[in-house]
Amino acid sequence: MAALHDRPPAVIAVATAVVGALIALVLGLVTFGVQATVHPDGVPLAVAVGADAPPQLRGVADKLAAGGAAEVSWRVSTPEEARDLLSRQEVYGVLELAPGGATVVLSGAVNPSGTQVAQQVLGGVAQGAGMQARVVTLDPASAAGRTAPLAASALLWIAGLVAAAAFTLLARRPSRLGRLVGVATSTVLGVAVVAGFFTLWDPALPLGGGVLGYLALVGAAFALVQGALLRLFGIRAMAVLGPLYLIAPSVAGQVPELLAPAYRALLWSWTPFRFSTEGLRALLHGGSPDAAQVWVFVALAAVGLVVVLLPRQERQPDLADGVVDVGVDQADRLPGAQRQHTA
Repeated sequence: MAALHDRPPAVIAVATAVVGALIALVLGLVTFGVQATVHPDGVPLAVAVGADAPPQLRGVADKLAAGGAAEVSWRVSTPEEARDLLSRQEVYGVLELAPGGATVVLSGAVNPSGTQVAQQVLGGVAQGAGMQARVVTLDPASAAGRTAPLAASALLWIAGLVAAAAFTLLARRPSRLGRLVGVATSTVLGVAVVAGFFTLWDPALPLGGGVLGYLALVGAAFALVQGALLRLFGIRAMAVLGPLYLIAPSVAGQVPELLAPAYRALLWSWTPFRFSTEGLRALLHGGSPDAAQVWVFVALAAVGLVVVLLPRQERQPDLADGVVDVGVDQADRLPGAQRQHTA
């Protein structure tokens, strides 16, 4: 069967156009498609009413909870309980109702996309009830603090990916030690780059042992997985590893309640970027990552390390097709069986 480059130019042109269209289709689905289908669905919010609040305020809270709107999931509680729910990110915002007015309570530790939706909905509800609402933000985050968690995840992925791909292309006889040195070096340098950006963007961002250790865990897990896939499939693995970077901003930057169900199940549910982003956001606001946000990267690093350390299979030299050893005599380069002696 003739290779593609031996085909007529018109055939090659059509084939390459089809490949380009398929790549655009896939990337459009996993990047712009996520953003184009964003719609609130069950966004968790709380409405808080004090125990001594007038009956009409309690009626407003009960009416909201019984409204049944698919876009929002309401929880009615006291102000203290509601703020505790917000600190644990079980809700994205709180509307506190009091005789003196309404208060919209937000948190800088919540994913900015969830906070934005919460502020819009809660402010609209207060306005609809004829109340002036003031906004209070717990654990406020600067613009850098809101950007840093997702940016760090993407930068660590890029640092490891470029290093692993270049090593695959340039190393003629890659060894296990060489791969491990590359993983360690790219992790250290990647964390240094991220820490430098944090300091440049906002010197108030914490860079203690917890933050740096978590960045190192994420960077090492990324580098090991990338190195493992590149070892198994060669540079062809870039067809998977490259597009994964494009998923990070579109999927990990959203709360799941804003994603279409298909994207929530097929992309958000497993992408490592959302674990690293939310884990780092918790650390930057004085909290700690959930168990899943740690063990996912421990598991990725362990699997990647096993593949990187697998012994290399030695390739056997191939005999040339159709060549048979006929016992050539080393003295006169003639077949020994046919050598003739002259008198």
